[in-house]
Amino acid sequence: MASTAGLVPITRAFLAKYYDKYPYSSLNQEISSLIDSLKEQYSILALEYKKASGKKNLLQDLVITVPHKIDENLWKNREQVEEILYLLEKTHWPATLKEHCSTGKKNVADALERYKVVLKDLLKEIEAFQAANSNRVYNMVLTYMPQDFRCSLIKQQRERSERKRQAEVEALVNNGGTIRDKFALLWSQQMERRRQLAQLGSGSGLYKQLVKLLVGVPMVLLDFVKQINDHQGPMEEQRERYGPPLYELTALSNSIRIFTEFWWRTFDISEPRTEELLGLLDKTVDAYVTEFRHFLKFIQEVFEHSPFLITAEEAGLTERKLEDFEEIPIPAGKMHEVLVKVECEGAILAWDFRLTSGKDVGFHVEFIHESGSKVPMVPYKRYEANQPNQGDFPSPFVGQYKLIWDNSYSTFYRKVVRHKLDVIPPVGKRDQARRSFQLSREGCTI
Repeated sequence: MASTAGLVPITRAFLAKYYDKYPYSSLNQEISSLIDSLKEQYSILALEYKKASGKKNLLQDLVITVPHKIDENLWKNREQVEEILYLLEKTHWPATLKEHCSTGKKNVADALERYKVVLKDLLKEIEAFQAANSNRVYNMVLTYMPQDFRCSLIKQQRERSERKRQAEVEALVNNGGTIRDKFALLWSQQMERRRQLAQLGSGSGLYKQLVKLLVGVPMVLLDFVKQINDHQGPMEEQRERYGPPLYELTALSNSIRIFTEFWWRTFDISEPRTEELLGLLDKTVDAYVTEFRHFLKFIQEVFEHSPFLITAEEAGLTERKLEDFEEIPIPAGKMHEVLVKVECEGAILAWDFRLTSGKDVGFHVEFIHESGSKVPMVPYKRYEANQPNQGDFPSPFVGQYKLIWDNSYSTFYRKVVRHKLDVIPPVGKRDQARRSFQLSREGCTI
């Protein structure tokens, strides 16, 4: 079991600096124009098909919305490639193309066979990339796990879950499910994996009992698996850096699929333009495969060298001594309150905190009068994760001040706050022994 001493989960700020070392060269400028050309041509073909068949415009059913997440785009590309390969199977060719009646049609058939080979190879590469990336995260988790029954529990749970998911996919396909149906299920399963990671990190849901058994698992590891896929967490930096070129490739794969679909439906009508249409398809398939392979190779190198847990120094926490901070978990639907006693007017009440697990947390400060009434001192505000939040004010009253971290609005997710509090006497009394905030505060979670 590797030690997690002194380690914290990777931060977005760290990733920003790390990704600076891996700038992505822009896509071939031709990609954008190829997408435009495909859209222009399949729009023409769609109109021809509608006129000839009298059926409704099918475009709205075929155009996809490009996702925001990197991994979801990979799934979408797999889906579109499988759809294209389906159309390239000889059994799905237009009837006149199957007959090879002319040299022109024979050239089309030969080109389609070549596309099948390169697209099948690309599909295998995407699948291998996804599997390798998933295993990398899984093996990292195991590295920091106690190498005993707890590690075996995680392995057994994963194996059972993956067998069940595979059986679900096979059952869907065997019962006539479409390619779109299959990938909707695959993405749903991927999201379920994420939910399980989040539940493992927060100790809730299906994994509540499991987490109770996992005594000795480093908290930093549970924090990592919980927050790694937060919408505004560290991976958002990855999406901003490397998402745009992948989004364009996703759009290109969808355009190739739609173009091929409508070409097949109007093959006889558009026969005079066969050479032109084949030339466009030939150019776009080659560009798509070349650029996607380049992207996979690049992003694989980025992922292979990117750490999951980093030191406090790398996370930018060294200017604040972590041993002086107290880390408090705040369950979902709860608040954490700290009472600080101030014994002289003008004393400085100061705080420094950081949310180390979760998306955001509410915070405010109020003075508690002897009568029980409350006087707002610092207004309520939600603070984002992994951002240092410091503040202070000269106390206008002697008595109890309450600092409140709020997670009552969260239904499912606990938050972890690392904080430090202090009371600094007024200038005239700073020659006296500084009062330790450890001796003058009480903490509770409600």
